[in-house]
Amino acid sequence: MKHKKELTPLHKQFLKKERKGKLTVFGGQFGFLILCFALWEIFAHYGVIDSFITSSPSRIWRQFGELLKNGNLFLHIYVSTKETVIGFLIGTALGTLAAIVLWWSPLLNKIFEPYLVVLNSLPKVALGPIIIIWAGTGQAAIITMAVLISVVVTTITMLNGFNNTDPNKILLLKTMRAKKIDIFGKLVLPSNLPTLVSCLKINVGMSWIGTIMGEYLTSQAGLGYLILYGGQVFKLDLVMTCILVLCVIAAVMYLLVALLEKSLVRWNS
Repeated sequence: MKHKKELTPLHKQFLKKERKGKLTVFGGQFGFLILCFALWEIFAHYGVIDSFITSSPSRIWRQFGELLKNGNLFLHIYVSTKETVIGFLIGTALGTLAAIVLWWSPLLNKIFEPYLVVLNSLPKVALGPIIIIWAGTGQAAIITMAVLISVVVTTITMLNGFNNTDPNKILLLKTMRAKKIDIFGKLVLPSNLPTLVSCLKINVGMSWIGTIMGEYLTSQAGLGYLILYGGQVFKLDLVMTCILVLCVIAAVMYLLVALLEKSLVRWNS
């Protein structure tokens, strides 16, 4: 039977200090959030800011309760989340595959490099009318927008990671007559797992941007649809409520990616 290794007093002190530091950071983050909401409510209550334009936490809370009573909120959350997750997965997969192909062929890498730069700088919302004509006015157009925004970022990020893999290690494997697929599978891909995780974190935000932009252009449901509707009828309480709900869902997705990162670190160690 294995016994756990007893920690030294110095190690215990280090772990205690680390936990205390994490609690301090979390307390500061939570306290800052509470302070922002409190000041927002106070300024709105005493007329420092116009609550009709900026809304207020109390009005947002009442609006949130109304949306729950109507039973439509979870439908809109489900629609937007589904579109975002699908766009997130497809964009990440296609971008990573494209990066692998471009890394594999230096010639293709040089040919397509300027096109990637142009596509990355192109405002994707400008493609909205074309996407609607090609994909229709349903969820396919919204998912396509989310994919377009995330796929180029993924390709550029992963390709830079692949190209920056330690050349000395690659040279060592080549001297051992390793095939290109072995170099990629045993060195390039494993060493770029942190790059992939960073890319996933970026794509959480990128996919949500694409989904909301797509819902602005064409949708009958979703948080973007509610935000657009609220702006059109000057229901700023509805707009701010949907924005806060959107922030919470995006944060949850980000935390899931962070948990995946911890699992990969444990598996890689």
